[in-house]
Amino acid sequence: MRAAVVGVHVLDTHVVRVESIPERSDGALVDTIRLSPAGTAGGTGVVLARLGAQVRSFGAVGTDPAGDALLAMLGREGVDVAGLVRKADVQTSASVIPVRPDGERPAWHCIGANGAFTLDDLDRGDDGPLAGCDHLHLGGPEFLGGPVAGELLAWARERGLTTSVDVLAPGDADLLAWIVDALPHTGHLLPNDEQVRGFTGESDLAAGARALVAAGAGCVAVTRGAEGALVVTADEVVEVPAFPLGDGELVDTTGCGDAFSAGYLRGLALGRSRADAARLGCAAAHHVARGLGTDAGEYDLDVVLALAGPASAAASG
Repeated sequence: MRAAVVGVHVLDTHVVRVESIPERSDGALVDTIRLSPAGTAGGTGVVLARLGAQVRSFGAVGTDPAGDALLAMLGREGVDVAGLVRKADVQTSASVIPVRPDGERPAWHCIGANGAFTLDDLDRGDDGPLAGCDHLHLGGPEFLGGPVAGELLAWARERGLTTSVDVLAPGDADLLAWIVDALPHTGHLLPNDEQVRGFTGESDLAAGARALVAAGAGCVAVTRGAEGALVVTADEVVEVPAFPLGDGELVDTTGCGDAFSAGYLRGLALGRSRADAARLGCAAAHHVARGLGTDAGEYDLDVVLALAGPASAAASG
């Protein structure tokens, strides 16, 4: 698998066991402060690389030290970062995630360079860095807008690449209208359950996913947190359970959606059916939930395959 991950790249700062925000200029001790590469493109790229794919990142970061750190972390995971352009007038996109003792994880986020990325920053030449890729994953189509995102995805499909899309923002009907032009060129849409309900107004998750298929997406693979995933096409609805975590195993769910996306896409590239690919996605998310960030822990393709189990059917396309 030679994957291009395009769009949102973020530097996450995890702060573990935040019981409260100190008053005035007071301080407080926490268990851990950790940096990790993240984003619907960047985080997915890290897990894809962990699962044996060749990954090239495309997007924008600042020229600041945060950008230096993010590039170094991606490079350490084997992600080719030559396609990430550096913008001198904006900071690198970053989030601070205070993880509470009960596992809740509010966040502060700065959009930064992700909002400055355009198709002009992407070399689509015949001999350019996208030329050798066989899959294009677009993370955060809302930053480009539906017509521009659709242009990129259509360009990829015309050249034989498979395509997938993951939306970063919370779902609502206005956001769906903003990105809907991209859906007819999206082979696999990878939202979470709250986004599907927000996009469509449907309380029934399967009905909401069917509405997104009717809007043009080839397949909608929805993450459902601890309940696993739902895979919906025009012809089928398949429920895939999550892999349960043991007592004390859950550390942080940040990045689990990106991990599911990566595992699902890697499973398809390995010739698995959509349902079996979703099981691989759930297995990847299981391992990511046991650490802080998508790059935590020692999981690889063999480890994730062992948890997901053998494929049960041929690929369904």
